[in-house]
Amino acid sequence: QVQLVESGGGLVQPGGSLRLSCSASRNILTINAMGWYRQAPGKERELVATITSGATSIPNRKYADSVKGRFSIYRDGTVNTLYLQMNSLEPEDTAVYYCNAAPRSGDSLPGDYWGQGTQVTVSS
Repeated sequence: QVQLVESGGGLVQPGGSLRLSCSASRNILTINAMGWYRQAPGKERELVATITSGATSIPNRKYADSVKGRFSIYRDGTVNTLYLQMNSLEPEDTAVYYCNAAPRSGDSLPGDYWGQGTQVTVSS
C-alpha cells in the first residue's frame, strides 16, 4: 500500500510556472510506476505524465502531447516525492491534478492509489 499527498497547486497567470509535489508514504524508488492525471470541469480525467522504473537506473518518462516540452515529471528518492514541473502554463491547463501510483512490478497505470488532488488555475 501507499498513501499519496499532493501539494503545490494555486492560481497562476498564463505563461507562468508551478511545481506540484506528491509525497509518498514509502520509498518512492520501489514503486513500479507513478503518474500525474488531471480533470477539468465537465471533462474526463486524463493522463498528463508518467514515470516508470526501467531496466536501468534511468526511469522511463512519457507525456501527453498537450504538455510535451512544457511539463517535466521527476522523483526524488531522498524525500520520497514525485514532482510535476509545469512551465508556460495555459488556461487549458486549469484542472484538479491527481497523483497516482501502481506499486507492484508489472502493474500498469492508473494504479489503485490516488492522492486527494490539488487545484491548478491558470488565469489572468
